[in-house]
Amino acid sequence: PRPPTKPLASVLKDVCDAWSLPNAERYALQYADGRQTYITESNRRDIKNGSILRLTTSPDQEAERLYIGIQSKNVDVKTDSLKKLASLSQDVTFAQEFISRNGLKMGVGYLEPSSLYLFMCPSSTGEMLAHTLKAFTELMEHDFVSWENLSTVFIKKIVSYVTMNAVDASIQQLSLSILENMVPTSRAFFEVVRKEVTLDRLLTHLQVTNAQLQLKAMALLIALLLSATDAERRVRATMAGWWHCRVRHHGASPLGDEMAHYLYVLQSVSLNLCEHRMKMSMDPYSQEQRDLLQSLRQAAFESEGEAPAGTFSTERRRSLCAKEFRKLGFVNNSNPAEDLRRAPPGLLALDNMVYFSRNTPNAYSRVGAVLSRGTPCVASSVLLTTGSETAQAFYPMFFGQDHFFEELFCICIQLVNKTWKEMRATQEDFNKVMQVVREQITRTLSLKPTSLELFKTRVNALNYSEILKLRQTERLHQEETLAVPVLELREKLKPELLELIRQQRLLHLCEGTLFRKISSRRRQDKLWYCRLSPNHKVLHYGDMEEGVQSPPIESLPEKIPVADMKMLLVGKECPHTKEKSSGKQNKDVLELAFSIVHDVEEYCLNFIAPTRYEFCLWTDGLNVLLGKEMTSERTQTDLDVLLSMELKLRLLDLENISIPDEPPPIPKPPSNLNFCYDFSHSEQ
Repeated sequence: PRPPTKPLASVLKDVCDAWSLPNAERYALQYADGRQTYITESNRRDIKNGSILRLTTSPDQEAERLYIGIQSKNVDVKTDSLKKLASLSQDVTFAQEFISRNGLKMGVGYLEPSSLYLFMCPSSTGEMLAHTLKAFTELMEHDFVSWENLSTVFIKKIVSYVTMNAVDASIQQLSLSILENMVPTSRAFFEVVRKEVTLDRLLTHLQVTNAQLQLKAMALLIALLLSATDAERRVRATMAGWWHCRVRHHGASPLGDEMAHYLYVLQSVSLNLCEHRMKMSMDPYSQEQRDLLQSLRQAAFESEGEAPAGTFSTERRRSLCAKEFRKLGFVNNSNPAEDLRRAPPGLLALDNMVYFSRNTPNAYSRVGAVLSRGTPCVASSVLLTTGSETAQAFYPMFFGQDHFFEELFCICIQLVNKTWKEMRATQEDFNKVMQVVREQITRTLSLKPTSLELFKTRVNALNYSEILKLRQTERLHQEETLAVPVLELREKLKPELLELIRQQRLLHLCEGTLFRKISSRRRQDKLWYCRLSPNHKVLHYGDMEEGVQSPPIESLPEKIPVADMKMLLVGKECPHTKEKSSGKQNKDVLELAFSIVHDVEEYCLNFIAPTRYEFCLWTDGLNVLLGKEMTSERTQTDLDVLLSMELKLRLLDLENISIPDEPPPIPKPPSNLNFCYDFSHSEQ
């Protein structure tokens, strides 16, 4: 729409004049739909084409009328006025007009005893009280009044609606919402609410079936947690976690977005209780902390039946302890406290390792048993504890048990050890291993496991080879080689490329290969040569001296017509491998042996390929001559390479262009073909 050129007051006067309405200043324009906001000079530019407006009484006139109506002794008038007030209070223009009549001194910024909450007396009906609380909440949302200016008497009145049993759920929801907004504004308000609204009472609200009441109760709990001390947070977070685990976890109804957000905040508050230890560096002069370090060494090594360190001299004992700390992965093995001076993770890494050694001693011993192979236990523990600060999700398993963080660490440090062995890593591969472990943990967390046991099962199933497969698949997706049209193109290209591989195999057979004969004593002492004729109709072969390269066909006296070939045998099926034998040599022969069955008497021509590569090319070529599929692993490798190259070449022009999954629709045929040019007519 074009920028307005006429003042809003003039527009209103024109409208009123058109309808013969006097006193245009008593009217205003308002949206007919939605929130029914009043039109002002500041928001008139937001009017969209097609918006429906209506002429109504002005905000100041409506505020005056409702202010008088809510003081009426007529219950019906009072109830209707409060209902209308709750609706109109969402509008900032009306709210400002109403509050100005309610004793608010805007410049000073405090609220005088308001007639609005004086109506919340015992004689008020539930409906009137609900409308009053709704109106109060909406008016306070506009920040014309500070929450700090409310009286303690008023707060206790609101608290009573939360703590009483025989109160309508809508009133309790609104009361919880009001308290949630009060708590962060003043320490005094926090203390009143904390004292009056007990944790047991909040948990009672959290166990009702009313989802909105649960949300408001959880919102107040989060507000109390964020304003509480660490000790209070620990108790309340634990109890709230108990609620989630026992009530929601076993229920059928899924979590909504708001509840999931509150539980995420609760999860964050609980994890932040570890922040103090995480930011605290290790004090090498603290006897308590030194004892914790020594307990790690003792749990790993003194259980092996070695003599106690006390039986050695001081120098010998120091040397032994340093050696054992080095095996544990400490860099400063003579003063291991130095490895934990960095904060974060600070003492939290030490706490986790001590918890691991004390609560899962068998697993700790197994990890300790392979430490001498180079697994950097301490560095892994430090990196795992540091973790990531970018998580934005709630994990249902978080409240499943006490000491969640420590139990998760125990699972992950064992995962590091397992992945280290799978990758056959050395000290130089530490960062690579930790990247894989991080990916294993992240991928498993994305599945939102409901318990730590399920997390442990899934993360251990996601081994290093699975990670490599997933990376390959994702890389193909990024290159759009798995898009539906590309897959269709891939299938279309296969026959052509398979034919190319067949021609290459036959060409290799035409060039020929030098083979060794195997005598009855398993000695490969004689050589012979075999090659295919250029017309692909005859196999020529014969004995050959060593050093001869590519003998002509005429020098090969023996031949087998391709038409007489019956079948191809490989491995154990070949007659020249039937003799029982053991050892590595026999196994190698089995992997390279193949035979051609020909003639009516089923005579066999036996081969032992010099390499696996030659075995694949010859068996593929012979299968082509027999009219069968090529089955060697080399065929699939060559096909994948050729397909990848061909697809990349064909998709070069589509770089940075997304390929749709569905082809564009084919247009309907034209109604006639009169647009075609008639050559015969022009020639005449």
